[in-house]
Amino acid sequence: MFCKIVRGEIPAKVEYQDNKIIAFGDIHPRAPIHLVFIPKAHIGDLLEADDKIVILIKNKILEKVKELNLVEKGYRIVINGGAAKAVPHLHVHLLGEVSVERQV
Repeated sequence: MFCKIVRGEIPAKVEYQDNKIIAFGDIHPRAPIHLVFIPKAHIGDLLEADDKIVILIKNKILEKVKELNLVEKGYRIVINGGAAKAVPHLHVHLLGEVSVERQV
């Protein structure tokens, strides 16, 4: 599914993209802000990712955290791996406007 988003075959609310990564709104948001960051190249799991792509994603997430003032509003960064992934493509969730009490 994520590869189809990268190719433009499935519509997505794209929040950011460059030649290596893309970020879009989650179709089933668990928080007021819920973005998904993925590498454009198919990488099945974090265990398969090289440091460069992980750092690119991390840096873009941190830019979004600052841009959206999420330090004050609260945020979580989530990576599901192995059998915990719903989609077999490396993806990182940024959930914003969450507090300690909010369950996601």
